[in-house]
Parts: sequence; structure tokens; C-alpha cells
Amino acid sequence: MSAPYILVVDDEPDIRSTVQEILEDEGYEVDVAENGSQARQSHQNRQPDLVLLDVWMPDVDGVSLLREWMQDEHNGAPVIMLSGHATVETAVEATRLGAYDFIEKPLSLSKLLLTVEHALQEGRQDRQRPALQRIVVNDDEPVGRSEVISQLKQQLFNIAEHSHTLLMQGESGSGKRVFARYLHATCQRCQGPLIDVGVTSLHPDHSDIELFGSEVGGDIQPGLLEQAAGGTLFMEDIGDMDLVTQGRLLSALQTRRYHRIGGTDAVKLKVRLIAATQYDLAERVKDGRFRQDLYYMLNVVPIHVPALRDHREDVPELLEHYTDYFVSRDKLPYRRFSLPVQNRLRNYTWPGNIRELRNLVQRLLLTGQGEEISVEEVDAALRQQQQQRGGLIKTEVGFDAPLRDARERFERAYLEHHLVRVNGSVGELAKISGIERTHLYRKLRSLGLNPKDYNDKD
Repeated sequence: MSAPYILVVDDEPDIRSTVQEILEDEGYEVDVAENGSQARQSHQNRQPDLVLLDVWMPDVDGVSLLREWMQDEHNGAPVIMLSGHATVETAVEATRLGAYDFIEKPLSLSKLLLTVEHALQEGRQDRQRPALQRIVVNDDEPVGRSEVISQLKQQLFNIAEHSHTLLMQGESGSGKRVFARYLHATCQRCQGPLIDVGVTSLHPDHSDIELFGSEVGGDIQPGLLEQAAGGTLFMEDIGDMDLVTQGRLLSALQTRRYHRIGGTDAVKLKVRLIAATQYDLAERVKDGRFRQDLYYMLNVVPIHVPALRDHREDVPELLEHYTDYFVSRDKLPYRRFSLPVQNRLRNYTWPGNIRELRNLVQRLLLTGQGEEISVEEVDAALRQQQQQRGGLIKTEVGFDAPLRDARERFERAYLEHHLVRVNGSVGELAKISGIERTHLYRKLRSLGLNPKDYNDKD
């Protein structure tokens, strides 16, 4: 395999020669250009695997050159921008146009080499799976170039072709479902579907039938495990699964076979299972709410999805992504997040993680006016979201109403209040309310409340 070819574009001779020598010592093939004209010619003569591009040059600035290459739909080679005196606005513009990263001068050679390595890895992955090329309005691929997100994507890419059962743990709203889609799409041999199910959405009396299927006489009803054959079954809220179903699932994973309910013939398990939870399953094992043997079976390849506060440098890119997403999907008017707003949101703690950011963008596009979003507007929206988390649903009981009607209104408000708090988890709602799950399902149906309506997916 030939060495990666890197083009270094910088108008300072010392930087060009130093970077070239360092990269060549690392085994890379390197060419240099001292201005935009030479860079254009070199890029045209041979497509590089990576470009290191100075922002300020005597003839053409690097951002303009980056824009040209992106508009010409070059081969997708990542571009790392270099600058000694660029503004934050320049860095944001370069990132928006598609630059892989932005490194300030004087250069840290250790950081430069690490960034080059990561950029080349991502470039190879993009060429190997063209179906996953970045599409701004696609809501299925993880967004972000921070170190923790890059490492997580690399980890998933490395294990994509293996059939190991995975356990994804992360806070609510952190993006577990998106990373599950990414893993499934990355897998070249996964020809079957990706089936997404929330454990709390399964009927408590028939969850085993929904998962394993049924066979009565000659009537075969395939379950979710069978429907996902050759593909991936993503099970959210695995920590809420009842112990009996946990036992059946453990047996299926151990033997790679299972029986439909009422059936006699074994069915081969031909699915990759991705289990996800916002809870610490080790603690649930201690509390007796989760089987230890199933926990060990699922935790062969543990995946930690970080909270947004742990990669806040991705906030500007996430804001741009969801702005474009809602403008494209819902035809909402485009509005720009000013640099002060981006800085304000980078310093926000994001208790609701990426889901909260997504909802904030949608709200600001729906309710605001003007091309630019202001700090005051964002602060007002954040206060409103905090009030919803704290006060949640309020209602007037109505003391003039008959007792039965007043009680129903209170029950509806009480259950809706807690459904919002627990993100639609019937298991958590049962614990809070003290109502057995089967009775709770009946109560929710009688009041016209659907837990799925309160499960705002990752």
C-alpha cells in the first residue's frame, strides 16, 4: 500500500520545510506549495489524501481556496486549516465549509501529527463507504469532529464487521440511537434491516411474543428478532426489561437459537443486538432489577456515548447541522446563530444533551424572526426549557366539576407530568406512581395517553 500523499500549502518557507520534513519522517509522501496558484496546480495534477492549508496567502486566501474545492466536488480529501492570526469567525466559516480541523500557529507538532492521523483515517473511511458521505440534512449520521466523537466513530468503524452484541450506555438525549444507525450503516455485510424498538413500548403482557414471535397451529407470526434477521435489532431502555424476558433473551444469545411462543422448532438467531440504556446497569444488577449473567453477555463490547457537555466544541457544528436539517425537512426559514450566541451555547451545560439542542434549534426557527438569532432570544428559550423541566405540565383541576371528572383531570395531569420527566418510560412511571405496570397501561389507555408521544428519540 502506498504512503498517504499530503499537500502542504503555506507562504512561510520555514513552516513549509519543517512540516514537510516532519511528515516525511513519519512515512508520508509530501508536496508543498507557497501560494494559492501553486496549490491549485498541484491539486489538479494529483488528488491528495490530505491538505494542510494556510488561511492567509499573498494571492488567494485559504478559505476561498477551500470553498472552490468543495464546490468542485473534489475527491473528498480532508483539509486542515493553519493560521497564526485568524479570527473566530474565520475558523467557524472554514468549519462550516467542510474543513476537518483548524490549527493555530505556532504549530504544536504533536497535535499536528495526531490531527493528520485522525483526518487520514476519516478520509479512508469515507472512501470505503460512499453511502455514508456527509449530507448536511441527513439526521442519521453523528455530527461532530471533537476527539471524543472521532474516537467513538473510529471504535464503531473497527467493530462494524463483527457480530458482537453491544451495550451502549449514555445519558438520555446523548445520541445512542444515531450511533446505532451509524454502526449498522457502516457494516458492509449487514444486508438485513435495522429495527428499532423501545423496551418500554412493548406490551407488558405480550413482550415475549413481540420479541420472539408466536406459532399457533400453522399460523406463524415472526417476532422482532426474526424480522431483523441479517441486520440489527436496536433495543432502547434495556434496563427496563422484566426479569422473565431477560431470561429468554439471555438463552437466545447464549445458544444463538430460540423458540417462538407456542412453537416447537428452533429458530436460528441471525441478528446483531445493540442494547442501549441511560442507567448504570451494574447498579441495577446490585439492586436485583437486572440479571448479572445477561449484563455480562451484553457488555462484551461496551460503548459509552458521551454527554454533550463532554464535547461542547461540537456545538457550533451541531447548530449548523440542525438548522440545515429543519430548513430542508420542514421548510422553516433559515436563521443564523451569531458568534456571541455560539459562544453562549458552548458554555451551556446541556442537561438534555443533543436532544435539547435539536429542540432548541427547532423552536428558534419556528418562533423567531430575523436572519440572525440573538443572545437574548436564546436566553429566553433556555429559560422556557428549564421551566418545562422544572414545572412541566400544569392544569386546572376544576372544583366545580363532578368528583369523577376532577379526579380524571388530576390523574391525566399527574401521569402526563411524570411521562415528560421520565421520557415516556412506563417502567420508571410505574415506580414513581406505585401502580403495577399492567394496571398502569390500562390507566394510560383509558386516559388517551400514549407513552411513545413522550419518548423524544435520540
